[in-house]
Amino acid sequence: MKPKIVTLCGSTKFRDEFVRQNLNETLAGKIVLSIGCDMKSDDEIFGHMSPEQLREVKAGLDELHKRKIDISDEVLILNVGGYVGDSTRSERDYASRIGKDVRYLEPI
Repeated sequence: MKPKIVTLCGSTKFRDEFVRQNLNETLAGKIVLSIGCDMKSDDEIFGHMSPEQLREVKAGLDELHKRKIDISDEVLILNVGGYVGDSTRSERDYASRIGKDVRYLEPI
């Protein structure tokens, strides 16, 4: 049996939770897809960009994350403290629309 593929979705302000859940899901035998960069803390990469450039990069990263959802079996929403931001909400709604299982880190 092939391992399930799970995409982690949540605010990048919860970077430590992404690391923790990547480990937990990997140890549970799943293939984990996660964020590839953090625009909030990767200042050496993004610090010189204009607001318009940052919006374009963010839109591209959001689309890329949806392609990860496309190839996943399920998504895990990292709703730390109940927080689900606009991007995460969009990813969750997208996953539901295309029939992916959606789980939450914390009860909703």
